[in-house]
Amino acid sequence: MSEQLDRSFKTLKQTIPLLLKHRIPAIPTNYALWYTYVDKANSALNEEIEQALAEGRPFSTIYTKELYRKHLAEKEELNSWQLRQNVEAMLIELSQSVSDTKTNTQGFKSTMDNCLNDLSKVEKEGWSMDEVMQLVRTLVQEGQLIRNSTLDFSSSLQKAEQEVAQLRKELEKTKHDAFYDALTDLYNRRYLDQEIRSVTTRQKACLIMLDVDHFKEFNDEYGHQMGDRVLKAIAKKLKEKCQQNTIPFRFGGEEFAILMRGVTLQQAIHKAELLRQALEKITVSDRRSNQRIKDITASFGVACYQDGTDPSDMLEVADQQLYQAKRLGRNRVMPIRS
Repeated sequence: MSEQLDRSFKTLKQTIPLLLKHRIPAIPTNYALWYTYVDKANSALNEEIEQALAEGRPFSTIYTKELYRKHLAEKEELNSWQLRQNVEAMLIELSQSVSDTKTNTQGFKSTMDNCLNDLSKVEKEGWSMDEVMQLVRTLVQEGQLIRNSTLDFSSSLQKAEQEVAQLRKELEKTKHDAFYDALTDLYNRRYLDQEIRSVTTRQKACLIMLDVDHFKEFNDEYGHQMGDRVLKAIAKKLKEKCQQNTIPFRFGGEEFAILMRGVTLQQAIHKAELLRQALEKITVSDRRSNQRIKDITASFGVACYQDGTDPSDMLEVADQQLYQAKRLGRNRVMPIRS
């Protein structure tokens, strides 16, 4: 016990300074997250935090929530009101099943005691065959009753397990929907806004905005389902090409965004050019209708965070550069790399 206390105290002394260093509010979930990190109790969590630290990524409120959701919440808490209500209902049902089973078991024990007592009389008192058979029938009937009671309880447990699994699945989906775009499974605009607000003067950060060229024509000519396939294909390509300190987002409609940390404007422009070339190679097909879309292009606008400005200004500047790329003929990156 003394060793455990010493270890806990040592971990505590290392956890608090980390919260202060990274300007993380000392709320219970954040404390649990960083306590686990210091304690090295979750290798996947430590690996992701180490990567974020190496990239200079700030631990924004939404990012720390996502870390907690991915690595701790699934194991330690299911705390929505609806879930609590459903669990309470299951506990009531199970409690009744336990109570019924307990009552039946006590009755069965009493009957068995009486039967065992009667069995000892069979030889001593010379019971008739009919009396012995009646005793056997009683044993069989009581055995069947306790068997049915046990099966009912087992069925209740199995039902509860299924309901818990379904509730966990629904809760996970709710958490996922808060941060991800349903169509492309990229992070959504809400997550992007939070990440941009977390940019500080201590780090370099650039934002790439891209808009699919002539997307309305795809929908008009091929239908919205094919249009959705184009967006999914672009999202997949962005995921493939965005690694380490580069995060893709679905901004809305046919617009996407990529937030880069620790890079200069020229490096971000170079990355945007590589992405532009990668999108040109995408082909989307529908075997049932034999429709095929190729020559998919996008226009890009790039902006970097400037000291003394609001990080959200990157959105406005990148959007202006994107508009300029559209005005100059589309399928290009602005500003032009120097």
